[in-house]
Amino acid sequence: MYETLLTEAQKENVEVAEIPFLRVKGLYCDRIIGIKKGMTTTEKACILAEELGHYYTSAGDILDQKHLLNHRQESKARRWGYEKLVPVDKLIKAYEAGVRNRHDLVEFLDVTEEFLIAALKHYQDKYGKARRFRNYVIVFEPLMVFREIE
Repeated sequence: MYETLLTEAQKENVEVAEIPFLRVKGLYCDRIIGIKKGMTTTEKACILAEELGHYYTSAGDILDQKHLLNHRQESKARRWGYEKLVPVDKLIKAYEAGVRNRHDLVEFLDVTEEFLIAALKHYQDKYGKARRFRNYVIVFEPLMVFREIE
């Protein structure tokens, strides 16, 4: 997934560079995304998804998270990343592929467990405890996917 996101960034003329950050894992500014050096490819994909979310959804310097508008922009970028890497359709595809536990799901989606948990929380906040998608019902906490009987 990391390579796919790098390709998307390149198409948008957004430079991605690995930087030896000490305190942050990623940072976006003026069409440049810095990703902390030394992370796994999966970790980098999760960070890059959020930083691309900033490219698509944020404006200005939002580093000071004490300001409500900055906090909202940060949240919006994170949500963009969750929906990019953990779209509902992929949850259904994982179920169809026989994935039945969180460990296998993070491998199937190629995301970190922390990212998956946050994405599922986002969907629960957005849709409620459960939601019908096509002919499936997804319960977000605890995660369960059911195919409706026709």
